[in-house]
This record gives sequence, structure tokens and C-alpha cells, in this order.
Amino acid sequence: MEEFINSVTLDKDKCKGCTNCIKTCPTEAIRVRNGKAYIIKERCIDCGECIRVCPHHAKKAVADKLEMIGNYQKAIALPAPSFYGQFPSEYSRKKLLIALKNIGFDGVFEVAAGAELVSAETEKRLQTENFKKPMISSACPAVVRLIQMRFPGLIDNILKLESPMQISAVMARKLFSEKFGISENELGIFFISPCAAKVTAVKSPIGIKKSAVNGVIPISEIYGLVHESLKNTEDDNQTNIFSSDIGVGWAGSGGESNALSSGKTLAVDGIQNIIKVFEQIENDKIENVVFIEALSCPEGCLGGPLAVENRYVAKSRLKQHMEEAKSEKAQIKPVLSKAITWSEPIFPSSVLKLDDDVMIALGKIEQIEKIEKDLPGLDCGACGAPNCKALAEDIVRGIAKETDCVFKLRERVRQLASEMIELESELPHTMNRTEKNEN
Repeated sequence: MEEFINSVTLDKDKCKGCTNCIKTCPTEAIRVRNGKAYIIKERCIDCGECIRVCPHHAKKAVADKLEMIGNYQKAIALPAPSFYGQFPSEYSRKKLLIALKNIGFDGVFEVAAGAELVSAETEKRLQTENFKKPMISSACPAVVRLIQMRFPGLIDNILKLESPMQISAVMARKLFSEKFGISENELGIFFISPCAAKVTAVKSPIGIKKSAVNGVIPISEIYGLVHESLKNTEDDNQTNIFSSDIGVGWAGSGGESNALSSGKTLAVDGIQNIIKVFEQIENDKIENVVFIEALSCPEGCLGGPLAVENRYVAKSRLKQHMEEAKSEKAQIKPVLSKAITWSEPIFPSSVLKLDDDVMIALGKIEQIEKIEKDLPGLDCGACGAPNCKALAEDIVRGIAKETDCVFKLRERVRQLASEMIELESELPHTMNRTEKNEN
């Protein structure tokens, strides 16, 4: 199995073993053992839910630092559309782009431009009947990995297009290498991200061999610098607007589907809501829908764990940028230099397999079912696993024991106490059985 480089990590010093994270992880990738959580990295899809719910800030996303731009002759920033909603509405989109240059970047290219190309290509594909319905957006890497792991039967439904981030990186590399008169390899392309999953998508890409992005910098990492820079930012004639309201709208849930002419679309945000929708698809309960936009974060990328502003405030600000964008015309429409269809196939994840031998795996499944039936079924999480079924699986895998369940432990203690009483009554006559009472 290919090893993924995960972004989400644990700070053990901050972890209190509270079990909040194990209950919200969509792929059961977290356990609590010996009073500390640990992440099963093969199961982690970097959705960031654990970052969102941890009250002790023990979960964090490892990303690149701003200082990394100094490793390249020229550095280009690729701000996600959600970047615009992080700052007060008084600052125009162009001023926000200029502010990025003021903090050290040599150029900026909107990821919203790549989003518009994806929307156009998606529209073309929906006009044909040569796709498995419903088509599922591939824009969110956490969702794609969720499908690989929990819903492999839906892999053929995935829209096999490169992400707006990847497409924008390819266009920016071509555009700015020509502008600065340097080779494309001398350019550093950096995505300004609200999302931990994008870090993994760059380090361990899906559908392509290698990402055109050199690094991923969290919005939270540079927010303060940009905000301070905005106070002294003036318009210039060197910074171009590359996208319209269509691309800007991708920042929030519904933005991608609203860009399509078909009314038979469904937009769902939040990883648990997505799971429910995917389960309905598997059970043929989704009707008259041809396209599903699925974003793992609440309110889409505006609610990403690496964003700063309250997602509802950011959503309100984004609406203003979209209204302004309707009257703006992109100054440059770069031509994409390569196809945007995935070049590599994707396969179901094998991390949930119990054994390579089918007969042994079936035997283990029977063991899991038997152990689960004997557990209380409360899914309390006190054992350090998210539910009784997960504990049963851990027991069969040899990484847990039945008495990790507090109810089973209590039964065992009672049993041992009863056995001790029985043993005491069988003390040999050479010992004084009444000694305890006399004392």
C-alpha cells in the first residue's frame, strides 16, 4: 500500500485523553491508549475534524512556513477563494492580492481561475450521458480519500479532473516563468490554504504523479502579516484579476454546483453529512441527481480548520466579493498548457482489510461479530475506541483486550471477587478461618 504523508498530527503534551476526537473521526483513525490519543495514519484522511473538536488544541496540521518562499528565485502565491472572506469587506479582492505580494511573494494567481476551468469542463461532461450517476466532485481531497476507504463502490462516480489548486499551479508556472524570463523550475508555487487535506494532496497527490505546487501555507500562518499590510496597500497596475464570481463562489458550499446549468445538483458539506448522503447513494435512495458537490468542512472551505474567520461571517463577506466580481472582467485568461483529466487511476484503500487471505479474513469477521454481540453496545468511547465494533476489531487485531471495556472490566472484577470469597471459604483447617473476625 502506498504510504501517505499526513498533515494532521498529535501534540502528546497537550492531549488529555478526553476521547472527543475518536467520536468524530469519520474513518475511525484515532484511538486513546494509556491516557493519550494516537492517530492511525493509514486511516487518516486529513479532514481536520479532530482539529476542530479538540478542546486542548492537541491536534494540529503540519504545513509549510512562509520562510520557504526564500528557497526559490521567484515565489508565487495561489490564494484559495476562501482567502477573500477572511478579511474585512472594505478591502477589495485586488487589494488582498496586492497585500500578498507585500508580504514577500513576487506574484499572485487566483485559484478561483482554476475553479472556473473545472466548472467549464464539468459542464461539458454533464452534457454527455457517458458517466456514472451521480457524478461526485473531486475538488475536496478528504472526500476522495473517504470514498477510497469507506465507499469504494463510488470510485467510478468520482469526477476525474485535477483540482483547481493543481490547475492554477500549472497555469501560474507557465505565466510567471515567461513574465520573469526564468525556467519553470526556478519558480516556487505556494497554495494559501484553509485546509489540512490540501497539504496531503500536494505531498501525496491523487490521480496525478506529482503536484505542480511546491508548498502549502495555512491562511492562519500569514493572516496577521496580510492584515497589517492591508493598512498601507494601494492599487497597482501590475496585479491582475484572473477570475469572476463563478470562481470566487467556489469558496462556500454550493459554489461549485451553482456554476453548473443543470438544476439536478446536490451540495453537501460536513463530513458526517457526506457519509449519510453516500450511504443513501449506495442504497439507491438518491434520485434525480446528476452531480454532487461534497466538501468535508462545514460551509465548505470557508469552514476549513486552517482558516481564521468565523465561517458565517466569511460567507457574508464572500457574497460581497461575488457581487463585485460580476462587474469585473478578468484581465488575463491564461491558456491551460496540459489536459486537466487525471493521469493516474485510483483504487480502493486496503487499510481496512483484516488479512490478505480471504478465508482468514472471513474468520476474523466472524470473531469481530461474536465479540461485538457480547459487548454492551453503548459506544461510549471509554475503552479508547470510537464504538463497540471498533473495539471488537481492535481485539481481533491484537491491539486491545476485552477488559478495555469498562463494563467487561467490572464484570471481571466482580467475578474475581466472587472467586476470592469462595477460595477463602476453602482455607485448610490448619489456618484460622475466624482470625479475621476475631481481629
